[in-house]
Amino acid sequence: MIKYTNMDELKAFNALKALKDEVVLKDVMAGEKGAERVEKYKVSMSGGLLFSYAAKQVDDKVIDTLQAFADEAMLTDKYAALYNGEIVNTGERRRVLHQLTRGQLGEDVVIDGVNKREFYVSQQNRIKEFADKVHNGEIVNEKGEKFTTAVQIGIGGSDLGPRAMYIALENWAKKNGCFKMEAKFISNVDPDDAAGVLKGIDVAHSIFILVSKSGTTLETLTNESFVKDALKKQELDPSKHMIAVTSATSPLAGNSDYLDAFFMDDFIGGRYSSTSSVGGAILSLAFGPDIFARFLNGAAEEDKLSKNTDIRKNPAMLDALIGVYERNVLDMATTAVLPYSQALSRFPAHLQQLDMESNGKSVNREGKPVSYKTGPVIFGEPGTNGQHSFYQLLHQGTDIIPLQFIGFKDSQLETDVNIEDSTSQQKLKANVVAQIVAFALGMDNDNPNKYFEGNRPSSIILGDKLTPEALGAILAHFENKVMFQGFAWNLNSFDQEGVQLGKVLAKKVLSGNTFGALKAYSYLLGI
Repeated sequence: MIKYTNMDELKAFNALKALKDEVVLKDVMAGEKGAERVEKYKVSMSGGLLFSYAAKQVDDKVIDTLQAFADEAMLTDKYAALYNGEIVNTGERRRVLHQLTRGQLGEDVVIDGVNKREFYVSQQNRIKEFADKVHNGEIVNEKGEKFTTAVQIGIGGSDLGPRAMYIALENWAKKNGCFKMEAKFISNVDPDDAAGVLKGIDVAHSIFILVSKSGTTLETLTNESFVKDALKKQELDPSKHMIAVTSATSPLAGNSDYLDAFFMDDFIGGRYSSTSSVGGAILSLAFGPDIFARFLNGAAEEDKLSKNTDIRKNPAMLDALIGVYERNVLDMATTAVLPYSQALSRFPAHLQQLDMESNGKSVNREGKPVSYKTGPVIFGEPGTNGQHSFYQLLHQGTDIIPLQFIGFKDSQLETDVNIEDSTSQQKLKANVVAQIVAFALGMDNDNPNKYFEGNRPSSIILGDKLTPEALGAILAHFENKVMFQGFAWNLNSFDQEGVQLGKVLAKKVLSGNTFGALKAYSYLLGI
């Protein structure tokens, strides 16, 4: 029987705390010892990727204790409970089934007579059929002309993940001859967002995807009205230009205002929805359904690795538990995500929501306060841009911030120049290698301004090239990492009540039913 226990009640956690000073990173990474660690402390991922954790403050003793922690906390059992359809979202009394959108990991999950894996596959097939018809010119605008642009209207998980995935594969698709349509995204209720997108596209040849599970999201419906108004101003029928991604019970389903509607359900959280219809519609239109299927396969293979009870063969769980060690033993409160790939420029923004919305909690699964730190602050930028921005603090600031690098041997477009005996891609790779070692070893100098303490831990996910399979694997890795950390902290990682309070108060402001500070701030902003 699975037991859900607060972390500080686990024997292995107390054993872990005793290892706080076990590893001095600048010692173990120096000289040939460092080379030996790089060879030893790595684990294969799917999609041709490798997770290297040599520059983390761990050794065999720490890893063995983390294994004992994983066993005592029953992490793989809890993962199995999740994908087998048990109610693990305790706040909303819901199942959590995003893994089923990309593969069957365990038992059939049947709810109200519906096999959920079959349901998700049916929606993927419907999206495939629709996208093929758009690409083939069977579904066209009012003048019988092909659509050339797809625009997603959504916020939060309906925007951040799909947008990051689209940007990640855009250049790859262009290079490999599978770029079908340009994609744009409208998310912010700020009118400059929608207006800016609409001014930059050919509205008459654009198909709009409205994404709202409930069909009632205020920001999304406001932007839908903005788009419909633009269509009507060009004497275009909005119903001939719009589709919906929603739940089967929302007011958007079966609505004549849309060409078609594709469904998700309450078991797919927004921040976990990139492999559902939320990401499927826009990515299938942009790159073709076959590319979306390859992306799903990469995620599915990584999900399988996460079933492994041996953390040395389970990259997501290993990454998660090293993060717990850093957060709760080494007292590190922030994590930087640093992709050395311009294609992943929006991936840190997606991970901000994924991680902080999931594990930014101070009560456990039963609603009782926890007495230990939980989710870290996540931020990041692509290299080498970040090196000329916030790396100063990372190298010499008073806080030690763990770093998660991502890098690839080859660029996506394979267009490069050779300057001073090296290409741009070689310079990029040289920078990430140099940063890993510089953070770990530091540098002695009699001038305090030029002294680098070192002992700044990092990991890196490495691959040959960012492909659909690799992207799916990276996405699933971080989704599963966040899941395992939530289990370790005994949190419900699948609700987001902290998002709701501001929405409720905003409605009060708009209704004029305010007093005190709400009224005063409303006056200052001219509401």
